[in-house]
Amino acid sequence: MRARHAVAGVLALGALALGTCPARPAPPFDGAAALRHVERVVALGPRPAGSPASARTRAYILAELRAASITARVEPFETDTPHGRLTMANVVAVLPGRRPDVILIGGHYDTKWFRDIQFVGANDGGSSTALLIELARALATRPREFAYWIVWFDGEEARESWTATDSLYGSRRMAQELARNGKLPRAVLVADMIGDRDLGIRRDAYSTDWLTDIVWTAAARRGFGAHFLPDVLAVEDDHAPFLRAGVPGALLIDFDFPPWHTAEDTLDKVSARSLEIVGSVLLEALPAIEERLARPPGGTRP
Repeated sequence: MRARHAVAGVLALGALALGTCPARPAPPFDGAAALRHVERVVALGPRPAGSPASARTRAYILAELRAASITARVEPFETDTPHGRLTMANVVAVLPGRRPDVILIGGHYDTKWFRDIQFVGANDGGSSTALLIELARALATRPREFAYWIVWFDGEEARESWTATDSLYGSRRMAQELARNGKLPRAVLVADMIGDRDLGIRRDAYSTDWLTDIVWTAAARRGFGAHFLPDVLAVEDDHAPFLRAGVPGALLIDFDFPPWHTAEDTLDKVSARSLEIVGSVLLEALPAIEERLARPPGGTRP
């Protein structure tokens, strides 16, 4: 991910979000289980795209999904990078709904490649990997109006310096393919670096306002408003290719993380409580997101 600039000020939540309440209780999110996933993937060491440890991370994700009887697929692709041509792969868990429309929830599972440090990315790469496994498990237990794709993106990190072509390899590939096939999701939610013990998520300036409003309203409703801050930071992340394709998208990221891209991004920096907060807020927000997407064009209710 890359942060561009901060924007001072407070944004009011939209009336559409404030007026919507979930029609059913959100399923529980297991923060302790999520932290165990972080521990296991960190034990694999650095996991840059195209590495053997990256393949072992995919195998771990797939094994956890199979254990929960969740259908998943691996979408490999080859891509040019500053380090030559690499094979990368997105992992997609598929949870069917009563309608074919898809809500995509994603995050990256790769860690940044460094020449000179042992970067295990407990928060940056590990926390999103773990969060998505437990989100998939929770969503699999409840009735779903919309279909859900839970996506572990490969190659979010730049191999060298962040550019339009050296970053977001997996999400760029998926957005391009889905746009080409006319199968883009109705909305995209991306989580990144959400395990920080001192959790503080700022609104992303690039994200779709109504989608962010719903998430922030859900956080307040669950009593977690202190962790979802009103000030704004612009961050380019795996939601960006979908935004460019015209899909509403929102990013949840705690970018105020001093160990970012250092050898100090280790397991002790990650909190089960922070993972539980973010997972619980997402699960709380989804019914309102579904309700908004189900409205007919120009209508106020489905």
